[in-house]
Amino acid sequence: MDSKKLKKIIQDKLAKHNWQFSFDPKKDTLRIEDKETKRGTTVTLPGIVAKYQEEGQASLDEVIYYIEESLMVMNSELELEGKEKNIFPVIRSTSFPTQSNDGEDLVYDDHTAETRIYYALDLGKTYRLIDQGLLEKENWKFERIREIAKFNLRSLDVSYKTDEVAGNTFYFINKNDGYDASRILNDAFLQKMSQQMKGTMAVAVPHQDVLIIVDIQNETGYDILAQMTMSFFASGRVPITALSFLYENGELEPIFILGKNRPRK
Repeated sequence: MDSKKLKKIIQDKLAKHNWQFSFDPKKDTLRIEDKETKRGTTVTLPGIVAKYQEEGQASLDEVIYYIEESLMVMNSELELEGKEKNIFPVIRSTSFPTQSNDGEDLVYDDHTAETRIYYALDLGKTYRLIDQGLLEKENWKFERIREIAKFNLRSLDVSYKTDEVAGNTFYFINKNDGYDASRILNDAFLQKMSQQMKGTMAVAVPHQDVLIIVDIQNETGYDILAQMTMSFFASGRVPITALSFLYENGELEPIFILGKNRPRK
């Protein structure tokens, strides 16, 4: 499959909607938007093709589903009042846009040098990032969003799977609920995990749908973590950062893992 064929497949799959398509050959991107509101999303075709070649039809079905849900949500009226239990924080990279497709300023907090905290209204099958316009329409303060999201975060399941590689213990949270990476904001959970570490605690959020915690007990552990994080980052639908973090005294410090297994802050 190439970009041209993928473009036609996406257009055919979404033909039932009142949407229009515009292709940018220089960037190899496809813009899908509502004909009336002009709200929409842009997808980069080569990345989808590469994932299709690795994972097959399921990855393409996921992209179609994502586009369809995103546009339907984007073009519907939203309310915050009465939906407090559906507000959660989401982690994104610092390169993620700070404005919505409508040009509204998204509400967010700084997190680390690599990540930001955005806030989302969960709609069941998908979620919508909260922008300043929605806050003003509902007459809500940003602080209210922040506190509600932190409270709801603590209700998320933090059970994990464990794997031991070369004497290092890896813990994976992968619930596929859209908030796996967000669990890095659960301070009580990270503190609890730190108490059971035998070596150095490292944390990674390569993409939206995984949180990795590692008990690094030898130098090989750094190399394994770097390779794993890069692999996850490259394959994730919503990549965040290929860097890992050391967790020390309640703080996250981004690290570069160099040759010979030596990390550098």
